[in-house]
Amino acid sequence: MGTNLSRRNLLQIASVSLALIPIVGITRQASAKTNSVVRDKLKYQDTPKDGMICLTCLEFIPGKSDKDLGGCKVIPGDDEISPDGYCISWNSM
Repeated sequence: MGTNLSRRNLLQIASVSLALIPIVGITRQASAKTNSVVRDKLKYQDTPKDGMICLTCLEFIPGKSDKDLGGCKVIPGDDEISPDGYCISWNSM
């Protein structure tokens, strides 16, 4: 038994790998989730309140950019927090 890879086998492996790339992307997007129980307790909303927004809160975990959804230290397991959102745990200190 050897590890002799023929060109044909290598091309087959490469083509299968390329075919799986979109599936990985879809799976990653599908894994986005919210924690509705904690959101309700903290009265989370996707809109600002009196100039207070998640983007300026110390508890906010930013997404890739200032416009992307992020997370929150007080809402565990939730990665769909709007940077323009607000909840009663807003903290600027």
